[in-house]
Parts: sequence; C-alpha cells; structure tokens
Amino acid sequence: MNLPNKLTLFRIVLVPVLCLVWLFPYDAAGINIGYLTVGHVTLPYLNLIVLGIFALASITDFFDGKIARKKNLVTTFGKFADPIADKLLVNMMLLILSYKHMIPLVCCIIMILRDIVVDGCRMIAAQNGVVVSAGMLGKLKTALQMITIIIVLLNNLPFELWYIPVDEILIWFTSFISVAGGYSYFMQVKDYIFQSM
Repeated sequence: MNLPNKLTLFRIVLVPVLCLVWLFPYDAAGINIGYLTVGHVTLPYLNLIVLGIFALASITDFFDGKIARKKNLVTTFGKFADPIADKLLVNMMLLILSYKHMIPLVCCIIMILRDIVVDGCRMIAAQNGVVVSAGMLGKLKTALQMITIIIVLLNNLPFELWYIPVDEILIWFTSFISVAGGYSYFMQVKDYIFQSM
C-alpha cells in the first residue's frame, strides 16, 4: 500500500477517534478537562483537543492528494476511499456539532442531504461514462465547511470578542453554497437521470 492510501486510511481511523474523544462522558468518569478564558469567552480545552485531531485529519487530506499526483501514485482505491474519508470526517463533525447544539440541525441536514444527492448523481454519470468534476462551488463548499468547523470549535474566537457572529454567518452561507453546488452538479447530469422516465 502506498503512502497516499495509508494517509487516507489514517484519516478514516481518526473519525471514530474524534467521535470517542468528543462524546466521552468525562463528567461521569470524574475527569475535569477544564477550559480557557479569553476575554468574556469560555473555550473548553476539549474543543482544542478535537480541533487538533480535526486539523491533523485535514492535513492528511491535503498531503495524500498532493503526493499521489506528484509521484504518480493515484490508485483506484485512492479514488474510492479519499472522498469517503473526507465525507466521513466532515459529516461526523457536523453531526456532533449539531448534537451539541453548536450549529443548527437544519444546516447539518442540508449539507448531508446534498452529499447524498450528489453521490447519486455521480453514480448515474459514471454508469453513462461521464465524469463530472466537483467544480468551483464544490471546492468552495469543502473549504467553507473546514473553516466553519474550526471557527465553531473555537467558540467563534476571535470574532466573539467583538460580538460578531461569524460562526452563524458562516454556517448558513456554507449551507447555501452547499445547495448551490449540489444544484449545479444535478443540472450537469439531469439529462442522464431523466432519459428513461
């Protein structure tokens, strides 16, 4: 197994680790993680631990693709596993942030449903021998999701010091871009979807 595929598998392994770290019942186990105070903002150390693991996973996403392209190590397994690893990581984070009431549930639902629709479109396109690239909106959506998750984990710091709700603005804007990107993808393959209706 080559290095890019190992990095992809490592990212997949980090997903349940993140889940366990984030949802572990620390209070019931008598563990006090503590928190950091910045101005009037309280930032639990647990958020920073989760942010560190999430950042590590995100960095592997950057490097596995870069190494695979640079050293001509692109494999079928990599093409299959890399997008799955990305979606597992991001969607798991969205679900937990929603569960902890840190982002609106509706935004989480919108983004996950968008991914399901796009995956369905990809399957139809592949069956017809058509490759549809992610496009600018798809790439923007992914970048916005990563940034939004980071800002939310930081309890909106540093913007919260000036009472600017950047986290709320970002999550709704990301949801909008997610829908727009999904619609753009759907429009590219709709002829194949409806051809035998």
